[in-house]
Amino acid sequence: MTWHVVTGGAGFIGANLVRRLVQTGGRVVVVDDLSLGRREHLAGLADTLLLQLDAADAGALAAALRMVPDGPVEVWHLCANSDIQKGVTDPSVDLRATFLTTFAVLEVMRTRNWRRLHFASTSAVYGDHGTTAIHELTPTLPVSNYGAMKLASEAIIRAACETFLDSARVFRFPNVVGLPATHGAILDFTRRLIADPQRLAVLGNGMQQKAYLHVAELVDAMLFIRDHADGPHRIYNIGPEDAGIRISAIAEMVRSRVAPAAAIAYGTEARGWVGDVPRFRYDVSRLKALGWAPRLGSAQAVARAVDEIAQQEFCRYDA
Repeated sequence: MTWHVVTGGAGFIGANLVRRLVQTGGRVVVVDDLSLGRREHLAGLADTLLLQLDAADAGALAAALRMVPDGPVEVWHLCANSDIQKGVTDPSVDLRATFLTTFAVLEVMRTRNWRRLHFASTSAVYGDHGTTAIHELTPTLPVSNYGAMKLASEAIIRAACETFLDSARVFRFPNVVGLPATHGAILDFTRRLIADPQRLAVLGNGMQQKAYLHVAELVDAMLFIRDHADGPHRIYNIGPEDAGIRISAIAEMVRSRVAPAAAIAYGTEARGWVGDVPRFRYDVSRLKALGWAPRLGSAQAVARAVDEIAQQEFCRYDA
């Protein structure tokens, strides 16, 4: 039986990945500080152990993972600071939660002789390239601390491939939507409209346009890459083939689902916050050549997630 260590495994994407790994017959150890993750996201899963700790503490991480036996172990490193705006206010947040967690994970892998790593990176490493389709060789010029620390993490992972890693798979995520939602524009809009059904305030002018992927398809892609990519180090953009969807369209979808009478009030800035990339489009030809493509485009993924998240939040509100 293959053991999987999943950092951030009680969070939004992590919980979906853990569920799939268990379904394939793996034994999963989840490491999560539960700052955004929740125990209930893993409820009812067999062969899963949750360790609540700060993955940036290499000593605590190594001690907690001593219970994982020697043998084939795959590490899925997903934990990071997902609040880009918080990282602008306090850059140490991204240093610790995004970069130092990667450093600590690699140290444990080196000492335990674990040789297979799967890393959740992000489109934020590229920075702002306007409407140009971004491919894996596009210059990486991050404009947020979050993107910078993800890129730094990618760099030390690449170096580790020269010393002890047999394989590293780097997944550059787009905007990901679905359940269990813990953050993001759809959740934010939904909660604002439940609190005030008459008005929805939107950061920025609504013209921001980005690629979106449903979390179920993201996990499909991650596992497909794990099973089909060769070589010691590979980077893949994961996302739809389209040009994305505007924030104004997302706001209108959420309004239609949650509070149809609400007025939408947009800001005047082209971006929502410092460090935001107002437009990006992925070139996913490398992943398509490997043999995987999503079934849903950005608008379809968002529409599915709007309904899912509305149900999640109405249930929470009614409770």
